Amino acid sequence: MGPGHVGPPAAATRNKEVSTPYAKKHTKDIWNEEEVTEGSQYDDLTDPRPQPEYEIVLKQNVGTEDLFLGMSRKDPSSMCCEGMIVKVKLPGTKATDVVLDVKEKFLDLRTPKYKLGLHLPHLVHHQNGKAQFYSEREELEVSLHMNRILDSINLNRP
Repeated sequence: MGPGHVGPPAAATRNKEVSTPYAKKHTKDIWNEEEVTEGSQYDDLTDPRPQPEYEIVLKQNVGTEDLFLGMSRKDPSSMCCEGMIVKVKLPGTKATDVVLDVKEKFLDLRTPKYKLGLHLPHLVHHQNGKAQFYSEREELEVSLHMNRILDSINLNRP
């Protein structure tokens, strides 16, 4: 017996498959579905439509106990925000022309004049959003609730 005999026998390790995230499966796929970023199917480099002006505003629900007494653990940082508003200026567009698709990490907005593919800064509840078009300002406002893993711990809410 020598140092080479320590551990499991060599024949047992040869037959065992390695299960790491980098291990290739026995397929002809070039990449895994997890490796492709969400929203990449909307990237169309040949589309001549310009990107409209947009603004992302984060919002917090703040009460008097937060403002004056500091009783909750909220601070002015973006980690304590509960919602996000995406404001998109669409001059010369009607509300009926807007096609909007919101995913967990991506917002896709299409009109005959404009195209916006926006990767969102935080995960959102894409089923619970609300969109409103203001024709007098020619602006679309999309309100989204953020979906964070530790919100129930950090913000003391279920």
